[in-house]
Amino acid sequence: MIAEGGHGEEGSKGRWWNKLVDAEEVKKQVLFSFPTILTNVFFSLIPLVSVMFAGHLGELQLAGANLANSWAKVTGFAVVTQSIYVMPMVFSVIAIVIHIGMAYGLVHWTTLGFKGAPLAASVSLWISVLMLAFTVKCTKSIENTWEGFSFESFDYVLTGLKLALPSATMECLEELPFEILVIMGGLMPNSAKNTSLLAMCVNTQEVGYMVTYGLSAAASTRVSNELGAGNPDRAKNATVANLKLSVLLSFAVILALVYGHNIWAGFFIDSNANYAVLKEEFASMEPLLAISIIVDSVQGVFSGVVRGCGWQHLAVYVNLATFYFVGMTIAGLLGFKFKLYAKGLWIGIICGLSCQASTLLLITVLKKWSQSDLSKKPEQETPVLV
Repeated sequence: MIAEGGHGEEGSKGRWWNKLVDAEEVKKQVLFSFPTILTNVFFSLIPLVSVMFAGHLGELQLAGANLANSWAKVTGFAVVTQSIYVMPMVFSVIAIVIHIGMAYGLVHWTTLGFKGAPLAASVSLWISVLMLAFTVKCTKSIENTWEGFSFESFDYVLTGLKLALPSATMECLEELPFEILVIMGGLMPNSAKNTSLLAMCVNTQEVGYMVTYGLSAAASTRVSNELGAGNPDRAKNATVANLKLSVLLSFAVILALVYGHNIWAGFFIDSNANYAVLKEEFASMEPLLAISIIVDSVQGVFSGVVRGCGWQHLAVYVNLATFYFVGMTIAGLLGFKFKLYAKGLWIGIICGLSCQASTLLLITVLKKWSQSDLSKKPEQETPVLV
């Protein structure tokens, strides 16, 4: 009787756990997203390390390096970057190690100074590209990934552009407001301090987003695969599991920030007269950063679902309206009119993120999941694997 009772209790606990989270789905997404998370974080650290080294030269150098890095991301990286996995993760680690040594040497041991950091980042990224090209060419396990140039590839250009252009546009519209905040900080009193503080916040937000972006890619892939297999209910189940994982991971990032914010701030600024002031200001921004990281993780999941369902064109309008008409307007009012300065600007971006996440949630709830918008006439379209 006791054994049976114990067995029944264990079974009920198992059923309770399954109600909380789909263990099988979580396992699939963790195995898929973990290499992507590490790859995203490590690749983003390559230019970020340059920003950190520039920050040790002064506040203006920190702001300038951040703007240059941001402009490169918005106009270049965000347009072309979509999928990276295990081997890129390994190469990104190697590139970071090379980059740290190169950046330190060029900034501190040569006459290049401020210019040495971006030069080191450029060289390191090209080293990573060459290593990836060598791997694709020589690794037998992926030898069928690319079989050389072929005119047949042009048959899929329009189909690919239907996915790529809206995806790149929604990504750029989402990242650009964070860079506009740094520019707006430069228009405020004590511009050097505000731009440096906002640069630190933007890069902290970027690292947090890159941690959860791997789950966004997992959501996109799982949803598109399940919809392609005709399983909309399983696609929705994958979304719920992904959302729980993303929120949990964002809390882990916040805990790391709370207990290690002094160490993190020390990476950006040198121990000078302004160090204590900036460190204190950055600490005061932590509650707002915590909110923005959580909301960003949620919107990342729904952005992944939108991409997986082929609704990128809707997300373009959503990002344009929520970030620029809502977020930037509130940021300008709170930052300049009510003189909240950096805090006011960040509250504005939180409002934009919240409106974006809420709108994307409504789209995922209200729209029909039975088929992708890119496959309404399957007999006329070639299936696209996401």
